[in-house]
Formats: sequence, structure tokens, C-alpha cells
Amino acid sequence: MAKLYTHNSIKKLNDLKPKEETVNFLLNYSKALSVINCNKMTFETVLN
Repeated sequence: MAKLYTHNSIKKLNDLKPKEETVNFLLNYSKALSVINCNKMTFETVLN
């Protein structure tokens, strides 16, 4: 029989505590990301 692992994985997701460095990196990256829509094309650029 197949085992269900959903209960254990949900508990592990609630225990995630990322480092402050990781959160700051992701926030800074999202602030620098620029998305430009031109006709049917999309351009993503990271402004450093």
C-alpha cells in the first residue's frame, strides 16, 4: 500500500525559519527586477 506523507510535510513547512540574509537577498532581488511587456514578448532585467 502506498503511504501518505502529507501530514509530515505540512508540519515541516510550518517550521521553516529562513536566515535574515536570505530574506534580505530575496527582497533586494525583487526590488531590482524589472519586467517589460512589449507586444507579445516579455523582457526581465535585473537592475544592479
